[in-house]
Amino acid sequence: MLTAMQANPEAVPTEPVSAPPVAASEVPTVAPAPLPTPPSPATGPVPEDIVVTAQPTPKEDPLKRANEVSFEVVEAVDEAVVAPVAMAYKDGLPNPIRKGLHNFLFNIGEPVVAVNFLLQLKPGKAIETVGRFAINSTIGIAGLLDVAKKKPFHLPHRVNGFAYTMGYYGVKQGAYLYLPLIGATTVRDVTGRLLDLAFLPTFVGAPFNNFYYTIPSGVIYALDDRVAFDDKWQELKNSDRPPYAALRDYYLAKRQAEIDELRGKKPSEPTPATPVTSPQN
Repeated sequence: MLTAMQANPEAVPTEPVSAPPVAASEVPTVAPAPLPTPPSPATGPVPEDIVVTAQPTPKEDPLKRANEVSFEVVEAVDEAVVAPVAMAYKDGLPNPIRKGLHNFLFNIGEPVVAVNFLLQLKPGKAIETVGRFAINSTIGIAGLLDVAKKKPFHLPHRVNGFAYTMGYYGVKQGAYLYLPLIGATTVRDVTGRLLDLAFLPTFVGAPFNNFYYTIPSGVIYALDDRVAFDDKWQELKNSDRPPYAALRDYYLAKRQAEIDELRGKKPSEPTPATPVTSPQN
């Protein structure tokens, strides 16, 4: 006879089976991924400073960029052609002949110097200049010999021209220019230089208005001037400043010192004796 439990096994009470307890230390845990730490201002990458430098344009050189281009071209031509020819002229021509040509060119400029001393109301210096011109044109063999500066005359050559007269009466220099065939100059100075060159052809005529005279004399003047300026030009090029700026400032200071001297002002620095304005002429 089946018992009730055998007839219905589901009726047999059973005890619940529970999982064995697991220690807390044995329960696996998943650590959260660390969040990225923002860079510290003290240790993070520091962006490089962006420095913007500006080259201010001097007020006397408003055409600076165009002048610099002209300067680069002229300097290249000077190094390749003008300087070698000038040094060949210096080394190849005997010094007495080269000195005679130098004196001749200075002598034919004396009338312009005398006229401008008159315009500046300096009749004494104008008379001395006329006397110097007369002595060198006769005794000095058309100016080839500078007899007037020696005993007993003691009449030195003085630099003057229409640009100096304009500056003497307060005409501003205007913009600085660097021009082919002229070199360093200003609006005032290039205007005065053109008047200087036109004086003898206009008021005297031949041979000063004949290109057979003007071209050779211009070439000789340019070579003589380049030779005379070479030492100063090398000094300016080898200075700690860009050659363009060094030449510009030298020219402007030199010209101002010469005009101040005409006005009777004592220059703060000795006025350069070389009457040269650029490495080209």
